[in-house]
Amino acid sequence: MSGAGGFAARVWQQLQDSLARALGPFGPQGVASGEALATVATRLIVALLLLALFGGGYAVLVRLLDGGGRRLRLPADLIRLLKRALAYAVTLLAALAVLAQFGVDSAVLGRVAMAALFALIYYAAWLVAHRLLQNATHRAGLDRSLVQLLRNVVGVVVSALAVITVLDQFGIDVLGVVTALGVVGIAVGFAAQDTLSNFISGITLLIERPFRIGDWVELAGKVGRVERISLRTTRLVTRDNIHTSIPNAKVASTEIVNLSAGGPLRLRVPLGIAYKESSRAARQALLPVLRGHPEVLQDAAHAPSVLVEELGSSSVNLVMLAWIEPDTIAREPVVSAELIEAAKEALDAADIQIPFPHLQLFIDDAQGLLPVADRLRG
Repeated sequence: MSGAGGFAARVWQQLQDSLARALGPFGPQGVASGEALATVATRLIVALLLLALFGGGYAVLVRLLDGGGRRLRLPADLIRLLKRALAYAVTLLAALAVLAQFGVDSAVLGRVAMAALFALIYYAAWLVAHRLLQNATHRAGLDRSLVQLLRNVVGVVVSALAVITVLDQFGIDVLGVVTALGVVGIAVGFAAQDTLSNFISGITLLIERPFRIGDWVELAGKVGRVERISLRTTRLVTRDNIHTSIPNAKVASTEIVNLSAGGPLRLRVPLGIAYKESSRAARQALLPVLRGHPEVLQDAAHAPSVLVEELGSSSVNLVMLAWIEPDTIAREPVVSAELIEAAKEALDAADIQIPFPHLQLFIDDAQGLLPVADRLRG
């Protein structure tokens, strides 16, 4: 029996020694393992009590804040912001109190507190800058992509200043870190020249705004609706529902044709009639076609018309002019095809000839088949 008790005592002693070695850095120097374990246990209990105290205090303050906000009719966004600040402050105080229980030096605690305070200040500065930027861009009517770019730039600047300030509180050489990052940035810049070129061109497009999201444009020989303007590419969706991404550097260096920017779009549908036909009679046959199409505008400013464009080699070339709404630009080829088909039927019904190319050949001083015929007769 005594042997079993001695074995249990040795196991318990070894357990205490292992815990003391694991938690020894938190205990006082030179104390026995049992005393160190008791000290750590006491500090853990006190730390748990402090966390419970701060948690209860936070719950009470949140309830008071909700009640005061309802009585004062504060905006919901402001109440959420105050709750977030309260949670941050309570968490910081609780962390400092727990660290103090485990013997962390007061100088270190002071640095942690200052770093947390500066982080809170920069977060508040970001919120204020975000609100001011949102109001300014809304009044200026800037593009959504440009607004997102400005928001990201402000966020990066504020975050960089916050990181530099926090690192400075712990005595880290900020200048060395910034220098190293600058060298890395130069190396990355040389390795990604095309990406940087597209990035700069994307910023230029967002500032100049030659087109917006939803506009129909012609870029690099492709016609489509602008689906997205990112910092690297511009994405188009063609009339055949083909999604195309064009690098911004190529977009900025090519001719940009915006089909939607000017309002209604005028269609030019060419056709020809024979020289013997009357252009006036052709116009009278074609105008009802233009006026009867449901997607052709009929108001005084955009009235359809039929004009003589030129006198060709074998035909009198006419052109039908019709205006369509910007929302109809996606169907522009279909509208043109429908007008051509209806024009052909209208000219056939009016017995107006549509000429086709033909060639008349004259041979000078040629005997043709006469020598062959003479030999056959002979």
